[in-house]
Amino acid sequence: MNTDLTNTTSSKINAALVQARRAIGSPAVGMVLTLVIVTDEANHYDALKAAGEASQEHPSRILVVIKRPGRTPRERGSSRLDAEVRVGGGDGSGETVLLRLRGEIAQHPESVVLPLLLPDAPVVVWWPVDAPDHPVRDPLGRLAQRRITDAYAVERPLRELAARAASYAPGDTDLAWTRLTPWRSMLAAALDQARAAVTSAVVESEADNPSAELLARWFAGRLKVPVEQVVTDGPVVTGVRLRTAAGDVHIDRPDGPVATLSIPGQPDRTLALKVRSTAELIAEELRRLDPDEAYAAALRATVQSATPGQLG
Repeated sequence: MNTDLTNTTSSKINAALVQARRAIGSPAVGMVLTLVIVTDEANHYDALKAAGEASQEHPSRILVVIKRPGRTPRERGSSRLDAEVRVGGGDGSGETVLLRLRGEIAQHPESVVLPLLLPDAPVVVWWPVDAPDHPVRDPLGRLAQRRITDAYAVERPLRELAARAASYAPGDTDLAWTRLTPWRSMLAAALDQARAAVTSAVVESEADNPSAELLARWFAGRLKVPVEQVVTDGPVVTGVRLRTAAGDVHIDRPDGPVATLSIPGQPDRTLALKVRSTAELIAEELRRLDPDEAYAAALRATVQSATPGQLG
């Protein structure tokens, strides 16, 4: 059931949610969190689609905040809130509100969002694009237990990571780090099998890849070894090599969803290692709302570059 509200208020939106729930005979129960998406008109469709798919695993009230501050002084001085309320249907959560904030009210989105949050439920804020410099200081970021950004969404992702390190607060995370979860899990398991100390590492990826940078920092911080970053054609991270006295532990994924794992003294293995969708990444982030200490440590670590003689 869809309801369009023009020049409305948060209280009227709440009333529309209640009325829609009653109309379809489905009370607002089972929602585990509120997911606030802060985006623009150009990107809201893809973000909402990903969030809807993720909410099949994590039933949520999804609030999409689309800010339109206005270009002229007159537009910026006036305020208007338009909303589209969606209850039921096939978007996964069954409850979505699109909020279009025009004029002065766009500068104070928390005044609209706060009355729409589910009571006694965690709040997650996700910026698919144009994330604030300090997410925890953002008016919407202050409401959240988890704040999600994406360094892939900017022109200079490595500079973005530097800014994220400077402004980090518990609860911050970035999808560039989430993309590494399968890599980190497989590498940790491979090292357990190899049972040898790592002396140096190589990370292969497309140029200026934020996930590769975070992986290199993770190695430098956790393993205390020099790391070399090699540019390939991608997509994203294409290979990792960890050098040990017994030989190299190597995961190679030049293309496609399949990778090859090589461990000294063992036959090569084929592993599923696809590039995951945004919906899968968001679903992973919604599984845990506690501070990600590994991300914080990787973000702040400094990569010690390896010399050609060390890695050959």
